[in-house]
Amino acid sequence: MTDYQWDSAFTELFERCVERYRSGDSDFEHYYTDDDLALLASIGYRKREFFDFVEDFAELGEPTLTTAVMIASVRRDYLHEVMHGARSERVLDPATLPAKTDELAGYVWLPRILAKARAKLRGELDPNTMFSCGGDRAFLRRHDIAPSDFLRAVWGAGDDDSKAIDFVKRNGKK
Repeated sequence: MTDYQWDSAFTELFERCVERYRSGDSDFEHYYTDDDLALLASIGYRKREFFDFVEDFAELGEPTLTTAVMIASVRRDYLHEVMHGARSERVLDPATLPAKTDELAGYVWLPRILAKARAKLRGELDPNTMFSCGGDRAFLRRHDIAPSDFLRAVWGAGDDDSKAIDFVKRNGKK
């Protein structure tokens, strides 16, 4: 697998895993070959992190493969451009996430999705926490913002919540 083809390899893996999941095999620990694991490592993903997109798509029809690739692209870029390929050893404790009902600038869920997006960028999400889960998708759909666009905006905002709020105000619906 080359950098030039990473998205094609991601697509093939996604489709293969969806087929396997739909056949009744939900034991994702055994889905991956050594080449698959090398691909996931090269984009900063863990096995479970990838599987969450497969499972949600197979069960709910979203996030789509295109959305999954776009999100992975942002994470991959962040890993290479900001983290210089070094993976973080930290893991976000899900208990520290803002509550689902918390608000920021009048936007319910925004504090939570901001924390998850920042952890996604750094590769620090707990295996049981997903960026672009059903709640995240509902927030993003309500405000008409693509998940990858939100992730890239959070990258640009860094730790400055006001920049992320401005992005949502400029690009989303309240």
